[in-house]
Amino acid sequence: MIRIKFCGLSRPCDIEAANELHPDYIGFVFAEKSKRYVTPDEARDLKKLLAEGIPAVGVFVNAQPETVAGLLAEGTIDLAQLHGAEDAAYLQKLRKLTDCRIIQAYRIQSEADLITAEQSEADYVLLDSGAGTGKAFDWTMLRGFSRPYFLAGGLTPENAGRAVRTLRPYAVDVSSGIETDGVKDRIKMAAFAAAVRSQESVNE
Repeated sequence: MIRIKFCGLSRPCDIEAANELHPDYIGFVFAEKSKRYVTPDEARDLKKLLAEGIPAVGVFVNAQPETVAGLLAEGTIDLAQLHGAEDAAYLQKLRKLTDCRIIQAYRIQSEADLITAEQSEADYVLLDSGAGTGKAFDWTMLRGFSRPYFLAGGLTPENAGRAVRTLRPYAVDVSSGIETDGVKDRIKMAAFAAAVRSQESVNE
């Protein structure tokens, strides 16, 4: 089964749509420079509305490990996703503070980036074209990539089916591809989920 992550949810209506569509993960962005940024208090309120069984992922960029671990410990988020320059030492420190799963994001521009991602000590890696660019990277580079990964960058309801059919990633992560005028669009969210789930039995 290809898992679905709706990232950058910031409004109660976004959570309502997610509860109806039941993705495998949703994401709260804690990077202040992001237009999808939510404060910890806002995330707490949104998490209270989230249906049981949908884990919330916190997206961070070079946050203090104690900050990340605190949000995990209190249950505001269930997994941490690291999008900055966090290195192996950072991961080791975070591991001492929490046993929750960690996703580490990598910007894929060359084969060397994939080699680096393969060596990550995180539980999962996320392969992206950049920080919220909404553009896809060259997916052909992923042939032979051996570890489970979240595919991100440039995914839309129109290309999600092809992506999961050809790449069979662990999960697909979408944010701008399910937005209209900068906010989440329930119709696009539903179309994206349908496109991915229509491929669940292909090549299984």
